[in-house]
Amino acid sequence: MNIETKFLGEVEIKEQDILTFEKGLPGFPSVQKFVLLPLDADLPLVVLQSIEQQELGFVLAYPFAFKKDYAFNIEEEERIDLQIEQEEDVIAYAILTLKESFQESTMNLLAPIVINTKKKLGKQIVLQDSIRYPLRHPIGTMEGSAD
Repeated sequence: MNIETKFLGEVEIKEQDILTFEKGLPGFPSVQKFVLLPLDADLPLVVLQSIEQQELGFVLAYPFAFKKDYAFNIEEEERIDLQIEQEEDVIAYAILTLKESFQESTMNLLAPIVINTKKKLGKQIVLQDSIRYPLRHPIGTMEGSAD
């Protein structure tokens, strides 16, 4: 099926690639169907694109590529919501706020997007450690940043 996207124009997606966010995302509780689309082959970035609303798309980064020591625990409630059985079925992303210069862009480490790739379920999780992981952490100043 083809969908219109916020950043990439019209793209073809497969039904089996659709992710369900049962509670939507903060601010968008009724939008539940998304797909991950590759953005740049040279950077660990993807677009989380709604298949229900063309204008709703978020640029995500694989946070561990930019901050090697990034780590968090998934609480039991989220494990249940995401039907997590094995750690290797889970991938986490961080929402980016893009600036004119990529190095000035920020990454939301406080509220990662967690996806169960096996069950095709996703959820944005707000971490309890707000001192360690800020909402807007500049990519250019991250420890262990990718070159």
